[in-house]
Amino acid sequence: MAPAAPPTAQMSSLSLQGAPKGTAKRDALCAAELEVQALWEREKAFECNPSYDADGAKEEKFIVTFPYPYSNGHLHLGHAFSLTKAVFRAQFERNRGKNSLFPFAFHCTGMPIQAAANKLKSEMAQFGTPPKFPEEDPAVRAKMEEDLRLAAEAKAAKAAATGGKAKGGKTKLVQKTGTGIVRQWNILMRMVPEEEIPAFADPVHWLKYFPPIGVEHMKRFGSGVDWRRTFITTSVNGYYDAFIRWQFKVLREKGRVLFGKRNNVYSLLDGQVCADHDRSEGEGVGPQEYVLIKLKVLQPDHGQARHGKMEKLLKKVEEEGKKGVYLVPATLRPETMYGQTNCFVLPLGEYGAYYIDATDEVFIMSARSARGLSCQAYDAANDVYFTKEFGKITCLETFSGDELLGLPLKAPNATYEKVYTLPLLTISMGKGTGVVTSVPSDAPDDYVSLKMLKDKPDFAAKYGITPDMVDPFDVIPIISIEGYGDASAQTMCEKLKITSPNDKAKLAQAKDETYLKGFTIGVMTVGPYAGKKVSEAKPLIKDEMIAAGQAHLYFEPESKVVSRTNDECVVASTDQWYLAYGEDSWCSAVKKHVLDSETFNAYDATSLEKYDATLDWLKEWACTRQFGLGTFLPWDTQWVIESLSDSTIYMAYYTIAHYLQGPDNLNGDESKSPANIKVEDLTDDVFNYIYRKGCPLPDSAIPAETLTKMRDEFRYWYPMDLRVSAKDLIPNHLTMALYNHAAIWEDEPDLWPRGYYTNGHIMVDAEKMSKSKGNFLMMLETVNNYSADATRFACADAGDTLDDANFSRDTANAAIVSLSNEAAWIKETLLETDKSKFRSGDDLNFMDKVLDNETNRLVKAAESCFERMLFREGLQKGWFEMMIARNQYKSWCQDSGVALHEGIVRKWAESLIILICCICPHWSETLWKDLGKEGLAVKAPWPTVGEEDKVLTREAKFLRDALKNFRTAAGKAKKGWKTATILVANDYPQWKIDALLWMQSQYDKSTGSFPPTFMKDLKEWSTANVSDKKQIKLTMQFVSFMKREVEEVGEVAMDIKCPFDQMSILSESMAYIKSQLNLEDLDIGKVDDAELAVPERTSQNVTPGKPVLWMR
Repeated sequence: MAPAAPPTAQMSSLSLQGAPKGTAKRDALCAAELEVQALWEREKAFECNPSYDADGAKEEKFIVTFPYPYSNGHLHLGHAFSLTKAVFRAQFERNRGKNSLFPFAFHCTGMPIQAAANKLKSEMAQFGTPPKFPEEDPAVRAKMEEDLRLAAEAKAAKAAATGGKAKGGKTKLVQKTGTGIVRQWNILMRMVPEEEIPAFADPVHWLKYFPPIGVEHMKRFGSGVDWRRTFITTSVNGYYDAFIRWQFKVLREKGRVLFGKRNNVYSLLDGQVCADHDRSEGEGVGPQEYVLIKLKVLQPDHGQARHGKMEKLLKKVEEEGKKGVYLVPATLRPETMYGQTNCFVLPLGEYGAYYIDATDEVFIMSARSARGLSCQAYDAANDVYFTKEFGKITCLETFSGDELLGLPLKAPNATYEKVYTLPLLTISMGKGTGVVTSVPSDAPDDYVSLKMLKDKPDFAAKYGITPDMVDPFDVIPIISIEGYGDASAQTMCEKLKITSPNDKAKLAQAKDETYLKGFTIGVMTVGPYAGKKVSEAKPLIKDEMIAAGQAHLYFEPESKVVSRTNDECVVASTDQWYLAYGEDSWCSAVKKHVLDSETFNAYDATSLEKYDATLDWLKEWACTRQFGLGTFLPWDTQWVIESLSDSTIYMAYYTIAHYLQGPDNLNGDESKSPANIKVEDLTDDVFNYIYRKGCPLPDSAIPAETLTKMRDEFRYWYPMDLRVSAKDLIPNHLTMALYNHAAIWEDEPDLWPRGYYTNGHIMVDAEKMSKSKGNFLMMLETVNNYSADATRFACADAGDTLDDANFSRDTANAAIVSLSNEAAWIKETLLETDKSKFRSGDDLNFMDKVLDNETNRLVKAAESCFERMLFREGLQKGWFEMMIARNQYKSWCQDSGVALHEGIVRKWAESLIILICCICPHWSETLWKDLGKEGLAVKAPWPTVGEEDKVLTREAKFLRDALKNFRTAAGKAKKGWKTATILVANDYPQWKIDALLWMQSQYDKSTGSFPPTFMKDLKEWSTANVSDKKQIKLTMQFVSFMKREVEEVGEVAMDIKCPFDQMSILSESMAYIKSQLNLEDLDIGKVDDAELAVPERTSQNVTPGKPVLWMR
């Protein structure tokens, strides 16, 4: 180990004692952190190489990885929070003596950087360099704000007219960039010197600028990374590029990469599929299949003037020989079309009449849905699309919803020959086609809306709806559901007392219930499939309607998706290279691995369920794009591998990256390669030899010895022990990584990932992070404000579950004080106190033994928490409870006039330093060095402690709980009461002994629990064995209380006699108790001592292990 550098002048002059309010303590922590980080750098503390024992066997290793962050800006607190889970675990395993590796890299593949560069280039071309944006002119800004105000008012008026509620519209140009409109220039102004911004019009410049800064920020956070293994993605880095090309060749060789026409979320503006990481909104959203039902428009038959445009369109279509005009609602339930009674449109909705080339028909639908339909295949097998030109559709006429109301329609499969278009005010124009077919027998919304039009003729008349358009159309039963009858919607609406379409919560409940029951247990009662279950009939009816030209498939995103270029996406049917996720044998292999607790640890049952569900629905995945940064598909270079597909097995690349790239070589400069390896020498045969079992040593310019080292290193580190991520990557990256490992190492499941841990997102002070709220914290900013260790401390305290965690700035501030004060106390006590003022040797008093035992207990408890990724609970055990134990010990000794025991205090302090090392490693390293310990704290072994003495733990709890109860009693004492006696009982009365013996007979030692029927059985036992009714109640209360005691401390709580000497503990602690209660006249007595004459109302509360303070 290299000699430690002398402290800086600043560190030498710092004093935590009497530090003024302000930043002195934080600054001291920060200064110490910088010194420690320099020490780690000199010592190469986190560089890990394969390690073997004397017999050549692999020494225990642990590799944890974290999804590389996207390098289009600085790391923020959200990154830091998730990152801590990996950092904490890696350091914990390092202290446990494992060869613990945490590598890290930076992701640059895909659309975000390319889109941002293009946007910046456009801004400079349009507005100059530096740009003069129009909103910077006060007059222009005022005009823009006025336009926003008018738009917001129009939106509110439209919502009011349809009976809805308008969301608040922004009328001020206030956005996260501070200038109003989101400008790329202004975004960069927050991160980059203005004179450097023009260089970011080149996307490659982003790759050179942000990743090195990310490295520095990570180092300042104390991340414990082996930086020799870091890299960036894309073809800019030739080494990584070669690795990804090899990966895809292997996937193709194994039949996992296929080509064909597939429906995917697609950006028309970008001209390519828009995957999760290409989106600014809608991550995780996939295509939803609908069925367009063709309701043919008949000649208007009520002479309403509003139908003039439709009459002209019908005439034109007839004259041109087209096949008709159709309203085309999108439905998920084609099997219910037998029950159609009408069709709904939004009165203020905007619709168009669009010409469909493939069918020579005209469809009435929203512009948004028509845009999507123009990207989809009518007949995929023959490459026929709905429109002649992809993404373009001809609009023959526009209509308001009002102009469509009252139109007669011919609905396929309907019982009624003719139905009408009616108003529905709750239709969303952002979903489906804006047209809704109505089946009131099985759709609660349809039932209540039709009923309202029937019951309120004035309301119907307001929209020009005459009684003959509504009244003759009764509910048509089509599906029988046991328990719901043959009109489930009506049944549910009546049951829940739903009377208005605006009763959205109840309607949602009714819809969910009727749709689920209808599909799972419903039986068709009409049509050719009468008698069949709905689940069986649905696909048959759908296929028949499509074959008959009565319906078409239509797709759109499950919810709104917006690309990084601010384009609302559609679903398009395009030629694609895709990964065949979901293929039966592939999926089954992954499922078997994930669902076996021997091979995979999800750390959380809910997470495991999410992996299982994702494997059920994740299917063919478009893995290439024609725009953006990345690796070109090796056999078809017009395509670029997209960002979720080039990041599935890169954890294996970490194992050899330090041979290829090495330190300070993110971009893969060949001249810096530690092993002098050239990119061109990384052939498929080379990668096969390194990564695949049984492949021969290739003929290569790379020395055989180097190739063998790389192969052995991969085999040493794999499988990956743990991957840490936020929960939103479960439906994509994390599951895809499992799939790809299972494909590349198909015959070696022992190399597949062994564990994934996922966490929720981070809030700040119980609010979502937001620039507008001023609580969007960058990682470096937070470290500068609170220090790295206090930030990490607050992250550990924020939470560990899938629920969103809360980073409290108050906690971070409190951590600064706590860490500083504890360091000062430890140094003052162990380094500055005269040795003669300590006790030493083997003669331990009661509280020495308690602190020693608490240290043993908490070391084991913290270890258990950390290995289960429960860092908040581990912090509670390894820090807060350690503080409580020390504080009680210190108070006991001080109040008892007894010196501290040096050995006990030292063991406690040295254990604390290592317990907290994974969370606050700089603090630990500093103290470790201050105490004169050998080596580095981050390499120090986990504390070796004895087994917890559970009886001693009970004794400590006995004293702690007794003192708490004594304080309560003393606080309630009447004025003038000065005499006090601690009353102790050694035995229970017989009725309690009987109850405890019965409890013992019911307790299952193997499970550590009582049977589920325990309370019911207790009542029966009490009734049979206790005659007095009052005594039965007391017995029930006593056993209920003792049951909780057993659940807390174990079966020892049911002991008939107290397993320890209460009198001895209280006697030895008498000075402490007197001081804590501020009582001079205090003694101890047995509750059954006749000379004391204890009143019954007091004595009945005294039981073994539960002394009472009797004041008088």
